[in-house]
Amino acid sequence: MTATETASDPERATLDKATSENFPVAPFFLPKAWRTDLMAVYGFARLVDDIGDGDLAPGGADARLLGVSPAESEDRLVLLDAFEADLRRVFDGAPRHPLLRRLQATVRRRSLTPEPFLGLIAANRQDQLVTRYETYDDLLAYCELSANPVGRLVLAVTGTSTPERIRLSDAICTALQIVEHLQDVAEDLGRDRIYLPAADMKRFHVQETDLSAKTASASVRALVAYEVQRARDLLNEGAPLVGSVNGRLKLLLAGFVAGGRAAIRAIAAAEYDVLPGPPRPGKVQLLREAGVILRGEG
Repeated sequence: MTATETASDPERATLDKATSENFPVAPFFLPKAWRTDLMAVYGFARLVDDIGDGDLAPGGADARLLGVSPAESEDRLVLLDAFEADLRRVFDGAPRHPLLRRLQATVRRRSLTPEPFLGLIAANRQDQLVTRYETYDDLLAYCELSANPVGRLVLAVTGTSTPERIRLSDAICTALQIVEHLQDVAEDLGRDRIYLPAADMKRFHVQETDLSAKTASASVRALVAYEVQRARDLLNEGAPLVGSVNGRLKLLLAGFVAGGRAAIRAIAAAEYDVLPGPPRPGKVQLLREAGVILRGEG
């Protein structure tokens, strides 16, 4: 196998995950140039999450590409440090990883800055060090790193960034992150992470052991419903972003908001019992929500 073929394998494995995401990463109706650049951004975001979650493909190909020795390839903080170093080469050198070489072309074409990418790395570094959040404000600060940069990058790639659009995008992205956390309570607990604020758990008389049950108690359901309302409010706050743009970007952003609302409906339909597994909306519900948004009814 040649060096080029070896380098392409982890790149392909990461990008292939786009088809299983909750939201379309680069749907067909977008201009080809946008799709290319959004996939480059996705490749970065997916790989940094895989590093942070310990989900890299077996064999250590990504670690080797980042210059990490086999002895340290299981150390997520070492990998994240190496990944950050390679990201910095995107802006002032020649990155090693093929996904970052792909990203370099997008960065130059769209005049992107390092900050959103560094935020995503910081969020995954925080995941290795912080596994509980005391207050809702603490969780919002985490979402500022883990979620909001994605929306800001979408606006930057499409050339539509303004201070107001960034504010609205942040509200949507934080809402989507909260919804994902609610869907994945059981999975996150398996990683020894809890994204439900401890202060809220105390308010609803929920113990950590309650989250490991097969089905949710009345207290857990009440807590989840409370956090769902917070996410719903944030989605509603950010929804005017859709009406602030036109054309195919409007369809994309409507899809993001619709995905969040459909997921919330799925959680509600499960009577807020998220412990057996993530409640997922069907495509019909997603399309229905998107239609409501595009008609300006919600």
